[in-house]
Amino acid sequence: MTKKKKLFAKADFPVSQVRRFLEPGPIVLLSSRWQGKNNIMTLGWHTVIEFTPSLVGCVIARANHSFEMIRRSGECVINLPTRPLTDEVVRIGNSSGAEIDKFAAFGLTAVDAERVEAPLIGECHASFECRVHDRSLVGKYDFFILEVVKAHAAESPRHPKTIHYTGEGVFLESGKAFSRRSLFRNALL
Repeated sequence: MTKKKKLFAKADFPVSQVRRFLEPGPIVLLSSRWQGKNNIMTLGWHTVIEFTPSLVGCVIARANHSFEMIRRSGECVINLPTRPLTDEVVRIGNSSGAEIDKFAAFGLTAVDAERVEAPLIGECHASFECRVHDRSLVGKYDFFILEVVKAHAAESPRHPKTIHYTGEGVFLESGKAFSRRSLFRNALL
């Protein structure tokens, strides 16, 4: 017998605030390098576009110092922080790499990448080296399509507790992992 599912009473909600529910994934730290200078930016607007090749779309506003660094270099690293780095994530987002060295200012370790010049962030759970794959939406939407060319991830924990921003200074931490693998068709896993 199927358990009856709970119905939610809903009220009007401001359209301008739907991001509180629809942020596409965990907050990441995007590291870049241009003309010998490193930078880090906090990024919440990203989405997986394709599995093979591994494509990720990111909105990088042109007002960010990272915009020109990534546009000119054609590469960056997507780094996945976990809860212990939340304060640094906020402080990085509140500052400009045009004014400070964010690696030094926030005590983070720049680690050489294997396939791109931009550095990995040693304190992050995972790092994905990327090259700009498609620039066609940059001019109109500040939307970069990146191809992950090399991935690095800590072996443990398998499901890290990532952080997700909901607006107004509030974050969520990813919760307990659970499986429904038996319900999937193999081709969809």
